Amino acid sequence: MDKKQLAEFRTLLKAQMAELLEDAGKTVSDMTEENINFPDPTDRASLESDRNFELRIRDRERKLINKIREALERIDDETFGQCESCEEEIGANRLRARPVTTLCIDCKTEQERQERIG
Repeated sequence: MDKKQLAEFRTLLKAQMAELLEDAGKTVSDMTEENINFPDPTDRASLESDRNFELRIRDRERKLINKIREALERIDDETFGQCESCEEEIGANRLRARPVTTLCIDCKTEQERQERIG
C-alpha cells in the first residue's frame, strides 16, 4: 500500500475516532445533567431503559475506538492492509468499507463459516 493510501486511511480513521469520542462526551454530559426525579415509576423505568440502551451503544463504540487505535498502530508499523491470517493484501474497497478489519474477505468468510459449524 502506498503512502497516499495510508494517509487517506489515517485521515478516515482519525475522523471516525473523533466523532465517536465526541458522541461519548455528549453521553457523559447528558447523563450527569439528567438528575430528574420522576414521580411515576413507569417514566423512571423508561428513562433507565433508554440509559441502558445508550450505554450498550457506547460500549460497542468504545470497542470500535480500540480497534481504530490498533489500525492506526498498524499504519505506523506498516502492516495496515495486510491480512493477519494469510498475510495477503486486503482489498482497498474492503478497507474503505471497514478500515479496522484485519482479515481479507476470503479469510473472514472462512472464519464465519467455522463459527457457524462450531
